[in-house]
Amino acid sequence: MQLDLRIPMGLLFTLVGVILAAFGAATNSDPAQFSHLYAKSLGINVNLWWGLVLLVFGQVMFQMGRRSQKRMEKLSHPVSTDTTPRRGH
Repeated sequence: MQLDLRIPMGLLFTLVGVILAAFGAATNSDPAQFSHLYAKSLGINVNLWWGLVLLVFGQVMFQMGRRSQKRMEKLSHPVSTDTTPRRGH
Protein backbone atom coordinates (compact mmCIF):
# COMPACT_ATOMS: atom_id res chain seq x y z
CA MET A 1 0.00 0.00 0.00
CA GLN A 2 1.42 3.35 -1.03
CA LEU A 3 0.61 6.56 0.79
CA ASP A 4 -0.78 9.31 -1.41
CA LEU A 5 1.11 12.56 -0.80
CA ARG A 6 -2.15 14.53 -0.79
CA ILE A 7 -3.23 13.00 2.54
CA PRO A 8 -0.42 14.36 4.78
CA MET A 9 -0.26 17.56 2.73
CA GLY A 10 -4.01 18.06 3.20
CA LEU A 11 -3.70 17.46 6.94
CA LEU A 12 -0.85 19.97 7.18
CA PHE A 13 -2.73 22.68 5.28
CA THR A 14 -5.85 21.99 7.34
CA LEU A 15 -3.93 22.35 10.60
CA VAL A 16 -2.26 25.60 9.50
CA GLY A 17 -5.63 26.90 8.25
CA VAL A 18 -7.31 26.15 11.58
CA ILE A 19 -4.54 27.90 13.52
CA LEU A 20 -4.55 30.95 11.23
CA ALA A 21 -8.35 31.21 11.15
CA ALA A 22 -8.53 30.88 14.94
CA PHE A 23 -5.97 33.68 15.33
CA GLY A 24 -7.89 35.83 12.86
CA ALA A 25 -11.18 35.17 14.67
CA ALA A 26 -9.61 35.94 18.06
CA THR A 27 -8.17 39.25 16.87
CA ASN A 28 -11.42 40.17 15.13
CA SER A 29 -13.37 40.12 18.39
CA ASP A 30 -11.95 43.43 19.69
CA PRO A 31 -11.24 45.77 16.74
CA ALA A 32 -10.07 48.64 18.95
CA GLN A 33 -7.31 46.58 20.51
CA PHE A 34 -6.07 44.98 17.28
CA SER A 35 -6.69 47.81 14.82
CA HIS A 36 -2.95 48.26 14.26
CA LEU A 37 -2.74 44.69 12.86
CA TYR A 38 -5.16 45.39 10.03
CA ALA A 39 -4.33 49.04 9.29
CA LYS A 40 -2.05 48.15 6.36
CA SER A 41 -4.58 45.75 4.83
CA LEU A 42 -7.39 48.35 4.64
CA GLY A 43 -9.12 46.86 7.67
CA ILE A 44 -9.47 43.39 6.13
CA ASN A 45 -8.82 40.51 8.49
CA VAL A 46 -6.32 38.75 6.24
CA ASN A 47 -5.52 36.08 8.83
CA LEU A 48 -9.12 34.95 9.04
CA TRP A 49 -9.69 34.87 5.28
CA TRP A 50 -6.43 33.12 4.38
CA GLY A 51 -6.96 30.70 7.25
CA LEU A 52 -10.31 29.75 5.74
CA VAL A 53 -8.75 29.43 2.28
CA LEU A 54 -6.03 27.12 3.64
CA LEU A 55 -8.62 25.12 5.56
CA VAL A 56 -10.74 24.53 2.46
CA PHE A 57 -7.67 23.74 0.33
CA GLY A 58 -6.41 21.26 2.93
CA GLN A 59 -9.76 19.51 3.09
CA VAL A 60 -9.98 19.26 -0.70
CA MET A 61 -6.47 17.77 -0.90
CA PHE A 62 -7.20 15.33 1.94
CA GLN A 63 -10.46 14.16 0.36
CA MET A 64 -8.82 13.72 -3.04
CA GLY A 65 -6.06 11.65 -1.46
CA ARG A 66 -8.54 9.49 0.43
CA ARG A 67 -10.58 8.91 -2.72
CA SER A 68 -7.44 7.91 -4.60
CA GLN A 69 -6.41 5.53 -1.79
CA LYS A 70 -9.80 3.83 -1.89
CA ARG A 71 -9.63 3.51 -5.67
CA MET A 72 -6.13 2.00 -5.49
CA GLU A 73 -7.27 -0.51 -2.84
CA LYS A 74 -10.14 -1.57 -5.10
CA LEU A 75 -7.81 -2.06 -8.04
CA SER A 76 -5.28 -4.05 -6.03
CA HIS A 77 -7.95 -6.54 -4.87
CA PRO A 78 -10.00 -7.37 -7.97
CA VAL A 79 -13.24 -9.20 -7.36
CA SER A 80 -13.91 -12.03 -9.76
CA THR A 81 -17.46 -12.17 -11.07
CA ASP A 82 -16.82 -15.37 -13.05
CA THR A 83 -18.72 -18.19 -11.31
CA THR A 84 -18.05 -20.95 -13.85
CA PRO A 85 -15.74 -23.70 -12.59
CA ARG A 86 -12.37 -23.88 -14.32
CA ARG A 87 -11.28 -27.11 -15.97
CA GLY A 88 -7.88 -28.01 -17.19
CA HIS A 89 -4.83 -25.87 -16.79
